[in-house]
Amino acid sequence: MKAYFDSSVILRWLLKQPRALNDWSRWQAGVISELLEVEVLRSLDRLRLLGKLTTADMVEKIGLLRVFVGDCDVFPIQHPVLQRASSSFPTVVGTLDAIHLSTALLWMADNSEPLVFLTHDRQLAIAAQACGMEVKP
Repeated sequence: MKAYFDSSVILRWLLKQPRALNDWSRWQAGVISELLEVEVLRSLDRLRLLGKLTTADMVEKIGLLRVFVGDCDVFPIQHPVLQRASSSFPTVVGTLDAIHLSTALLWMADNSEPLVFLTHDRQLAIAAQACGMEVKP
């Protein structure tokens, strides 16, 4: 099964937080928005500036992120994604989450394949389920 990864899943994994995804073998392929790399890098830099992450740790995590991104199908943020993200959803969805959800929905439509939506964000999970997607934390 292919999976869509949102930023919360990758950050939790990189930061070795509780309930982080560690069993990558059950996903035959990963799909991400190009937004993911920006969100994760901004979060890592914020943690470094707050003194919660050393520069060396940040460099290591960036290396892991780049390997992960290189192994994924990266869906660009183009007009169709922004147009879908601007339209209505069945539940409350923030701007960046709308881009993630729109990316997954458009990827499925373009590829005629289902995706499992992976997120630790409760509201985003509800929105993805309301759009008919299988969701896993």
